[in-house]
This record gives sequence, C-alpha cells and structure tokens, in this order.
Amino acid sequence: MDKNILREILIDQKEIFLNRKGLIEREIPLDSYLSTQQVVVISGVRRCGKSSLLFLIKEKMRLNPDEFCYCNFDDERVVASTQTLNDVYTIHLETYRKEPVFFFDEIQLAPNWEKFINRMYEQGKKIYVTGSNAQLLSSEISTSLTGRNKVLELYPFSFSEYLRFKSRSYDMTYLSVKQQSLLQNDLNTFLETGGLPLVLKENDLDIAHSLFQDILYKDIVARYKLTNVEEIRQIGLFLASNIGKLFSYSTLQSISGTKSLSSIKDYLHYYESSYLFAYLRKFDYSVKKQMANSRKVYTIDNAIANRLGFRFSDNIGRLLENCIYLELKRRGCEIFYFSQKHECDFLIKEGMNIMEAIQVIYSLNKENALREIAGLQESMETYKIPKGTLIVFEDRYKEQLPDKISMVSASEWLTN
Repeated sequence: MDKNILREILIDQKEIFLNRKGLIEREIPLDSYLSTQQVVVISGVRRCGKSSLLFLIKEKMRLNPDEFCYCNFDDERVVASTQTLNDVYTIHLETYRKEPVFFFDEIQLAPNWEKFINRMYEQGKKIYVTGSNAQLLSSEISTSLTGRNKVLELYPFSFSEYLRFKSRSYDMTYLSVKQQSLLQNDLNTFLETGGLPLVLKENDLDIAHSLFQDILYKDIVARYKLTNVEEIRQIGLFLASNIGKLFSYSTLQSISGTKSLSSIKDYLHYYESSYLFAYLRKFDYSVKKQMANSRKVYTIDNAIANRLGFRFSDNIGRLLENCIYLELKRRGCEIFYFSQKHECDFLIKEGMNIMEAIQVIYSLNKENALREIAGLQESMETYKIPKGTLIVFEDRYKEQLPDKISMVSASEWLTN
C-alpha cells in the first residue's frame, strides 16, 4: 500500500491507542511479561481487552509516543502484507529516528508475520503482539518462533475485575447482611451480562451478537473460504443455547442440515480456534477413550449465551456453571467432567492425579442435594480424589455434608 497513506493511518491509530481512558488493571501478574526478552503473544477472543492490555503494558513500561510503534491490522484501511510490516517499521524510524518497542494488534491478519517478527527478535527488539485465532497463532509460532515466545491467554473480565470495573468494593472477611445481598445481586447481574468490556461499558448485549457476527464472517467464513454460512451459523446458535451440556456430531448434523461428518468437525474446530466455544472432555486414564466420549460445550462469555441462546428455566444454573468453568481456565486448571451412574461438573487434574471434584449448583436444597452430592461422592470414590467442593449461589440445605466435601458460595469462590 502507499507508504504516505500508511503513515497517516499509523498516526491516527496511535492517537486512538493513546486516548484510552478508564481502564482497570487486569488480574494478571505482568512482571514476567515486562522483563522477558521473548516475543509476548497475547491471545484471546475478539473484544476481550487485548488492545487495552497492550496499553496497560505500555504504561507500565513508561514509554513515550516516540519509543513505541503501534499498528492494528484489524483496520480496513490497512493492506496487510509483509511489505506493510516493513513499512510500519521504517516509518517509525523516519519519524522518530530511534528503535521502537513493537505493539501489533491482530497480527495473524498479516501474511508471514512470524518471519518479520523473528527477524526483529534476532535484532534484539522488544515485541508484543495480539491475535484472535488460536490455530493460526500456534501454527505460525511453531514454524518460526519456537522457544522465542511467551503466550498470555486473555479472557473477558472475571467477576473480581467486573466488580472493580463497576467500582464495587467488598470486604470478604466480613460481609454484613446488606453487603451479602448487594454482592449476590452483583453476581446475578454478572451471570447475565458476562465480562466483555464493551458490553459492560455500553450496557448493551447486542454487542455480543455483533461479536458473533464478526467471528462468523471475518474469522471463519472469509478466512476458510466457506460457502455454507447458514450451516455454520445454526451450529453456533445451537452451541450457545446448550452451554454446560453434552453434544453429539449426529445432533449437529441434524440441526444444521450438514451431511458431512468431517465438515461438522471442521466447524467445531473453527469456533474453538476463534475462542468462541470450548469443549470439555470426560476424564479417563485412556486418552483414546477420552477422545471417543461426548464432550460438553462452554462459551467464552455469558453474554454470548444470553444474547444468542434460547432461554430455558435452568438457564441461570448453566450460566453459573459456565462462569465457574471460565474462572477455572483463567486459573490455569486442567479440567474434565465425570459421568457414570451420577455426574460431576468438573474434575481438576494436577500432574497424573485428580486432586479436586467440583459440583456447581445455583440453589442447593433438599430436593437436589442428594443427587448433587452423589455425583461428587462417586467421582471421588472412583478416582480417589481427596477433596470435593460444592459451589453454590444460594444454600438452602441445612444438613451436614459428608466427609471431605465442603461448600462455598459462588461469590466467595470467584473473588478468592
């Protein structure tokens, strides 16, 4: 593209980048990402706050405008190419006459980006990039940047970050009855709205629908040159309506009208690579059996399920389960589900052993307690798990719990 036009775009982009206000600190220890000499790759779904995190990193590094080079490739004015990457660099040198720290947004849109980044890395440059396609990032990193990158996977706001965004403050060591009520109300709202920053800022769930559209058309249909748009869309709507539930290939074939099993598998992979949906496997010591069993689906943010999914009476319980799933992923846990005679929502694996079983219940009462506890107990007995946890929104069960099983409120667990 014309270098002078690119220069104007970069000036415009940097002005927008520097004009970010009202950002909250993310619950991510950034010290190792600031001190590393490796290429830092920030990955995550569109609109989860990756660009804002770049800005927060820039602030912590105390960089002046002439000390960093910023380009957002998710800009229709930018013709992403290898030459564009080189031009971005030379424009900075011509403008400021000093070497920059690089900040590149949606880097996967630039062909052969990893080769340019590798060359800059070898010259000793400090580089931060973001991307919203796991497959492209991982394949390109493994080609040219193996051992030279440090990946930070970013999620939408956690409940604690949501509270900070809303300027709420609670002393969890002592909560009055009024504060408990307010905290529960905040969590209920969070389960409905999720943690996508722009959805919260604008108080508009339709932004979640716009996000789905962007992912569908830009990240999936256009990128993989697909024509069966309605098939893929129907699968996305089905998954959004069934978070926390098992799904089968045959069901997806039926609801989408897709005859090809390989196409179904491809579509699921595309949604996973864009970070929109994730699939949880049933635990088994045999990896082959794990692969053969049905999986459960979760979504990257509750706003997706609320805006795109169908409403059911048990919707709030599944939203809580999705919220707990996301928090476990934020904490870096390796997660599975359990299903035999009874079911247990999450098994937490550390090394070769399952260390904790977790059951998520919106309202625990005498009608459902035996079933929910039975799922925990069966999983614990099957895999010799030392710890079982009931995470509940509200507790209406007053009986004593079995040994090795404890109960914690969802609001306390999410803010711990």
